Amino acid sequence: MSNWPRPSSTKPRPSSSTPLWTASPATFDPRPEAMPAVDAAGEFETIQKLLRPLAHPDYARGLADDVAVLPSRPGFDLVLTKDAIVEGVHFLPDDPLDTVAQKLLRANLSDLASKGAEPFGYLLACHWSPRCGWPEREAFAEGLATDQAAFGVQLLGGDTVLTPGPASFSATLLGWLPKGEAVSRGGARPGDAVYVTGTIGDGWLGLQAAQGRLSLEPERVEALAERYRRPVPRVVFGRAVRGLVTAMMDVSDGLVGDLGHVARASGAAITLDLELTPRSAAAQAWLESRTDPEAALERLVTGGDDYELVLTVSPRDEAAVKREADRLHLRLTRIGEVQAGAGVSARYLGQALTLSRTGWTHD
Repeated sequence: MSNWPRPSSTKPRPSSSTPLWTASPATFDPRPEAMPAVDAAGEFETIQKLLRPLAHPDYARGLADDVAVLPSRPGFDLVLTKDAIVEGVHFLPDDPLDTVAQKLLRANLSDLASKGAEPFGYLLACHWSPRCGWPEREAFAEGLATDQAAFGVQLLGGDTVLTPGPASFSATLLGWLPKGEAVSRGGARPGDAVYVTGTIGDGWLGLQAAQGRLSLEPERVEALAERYRRPVPRVVFGRAVRGLVTAMMDVSDGLVGDLGHVARASGAAITLDLELTPRSAAAQAWLESRTDPEAALERLVTGGDDYELVLTVSPRDEAAVKREADRLHLRLTRIGEVQAGAGVSARYLGQALTLSRTGWTHD
């Protein structure tokens, strides 16, 4: 039996995965006249022509078996992570499917980056909706191929089905790291500094840009929408600082909310200086157009979808972590510190600030 079964005639299986995106739920119109006709060939043709070329040459068995078979790697731990995305919830109904495929992989790669893992391969599930004709499936496969080459991963197998509802996709990413060296959320200690890579707020602003809600220069709107659709996982940096940081996780649900996960797991408190959070030129232009800078900053640090890494570092290792960022030409900003206590507190220009929200939730 194929590793990619034919679509079942039974009702589609509901997804149990927990999504990570901040996209506002969109209305799905189930009327047949609202959907493009499916012009795709059979599922096996999708597998053979589009997905089999992406398969791992040694372990995926040509996508012609029920399983992939991986040998053990002595001295290493296998790291696994899984995310799912649903049209109208985690990506927009008019998002090109090549970018949807790339965002799916990159969100998972960001989780591997936060553990300091080396990406290896992935299992994929595709729930094709009636809008996913052959050109859309080709675009999805092209997006996967582009990122497989960029990040060094290959397809191992999975499942593909048809659904009368919105399109959805999920991926399980596998990675390797030296035995016992996985970075956790729970290692932050009082006296550690808190750093974040890249810029914060572009993911949330990018969603507004993709939805036509931003009044900025066209090139900035385009750049922000691109950041939303195709975030950049910090895989190389995560591996480089694996033995230097005390805690690390990726920023998917909003900087404040994700710092809360670190604080909770570590049994410590974290203080965040809002004015220090790094911003892109586009985000800075948007911030300067706001009449309430504190409220605007709150949106940037709680919006999510940035897929940067937030990390805590002991004073003795700060210089080494900065050197790794400089070596990779990666922006790295100190944004706060770890203290005794619990939870996350925010300051703005030295004054305590109460936030009305912490980040995206999956309720």
